[in-house]
Amino acid sequence: MTNLITAEGLKKLEAEYHHLWRVERPKVVQGVSEAAAEGDRSENAEYIYGKKRLREIDRKLKHLGSRLKVLRVASSPAKPGAVSFGCWVTYEDEEGSERCYQLVGPDEIDVAQGRISIDSPVGQALLHKRLDDEVLIRRPTGELVVYITGISAVRPDSAA
Repeated sequence: MTNLITAEGLKKLEAEYHHLWRVERPKVVQGVSEAAAEGDRSENAEYIYGKKRLREIDRKLKHLGSRLKVLRVASSPAKPGAVSFGCWVTYEDEEGSERCYQLVGPDEIDVAQGRISIDSPVGQALLHKRLDDEVLIRRPTGELVVYITGISAVRPDSAA
């Protein structure tokens, strides 16, 4: 698993960690404390749900904390003009369908927003390719030949 992240992605993870630690967790702890003060905990739905939610928050905090320790922000592209971590790649398949994706680490994947993992079959196939290159993508659903039509540090307007 890649330990690279974009600067924007790191800020989001840090913000999520701080929100959980400083806002969510104290609120849930307060709710559990109040529910516990009401008496019988075995039949107290608020207490049971609060304890469950607290475990979920603690699990997420532990995961985020360990990831934040090993993540490093990716520097500028090693080869200018080549597909690298963090860049937006536009490609066209043999049928003329065009797609645009940003290559990111596993902590930033959001296919709906056009962010795919650099570790994925598509990400690996596109990595280090250049404009107008023909690329063979080996996917679980079969092979796909695409042509790179754009490489950009920022999201192209047409993909927004």
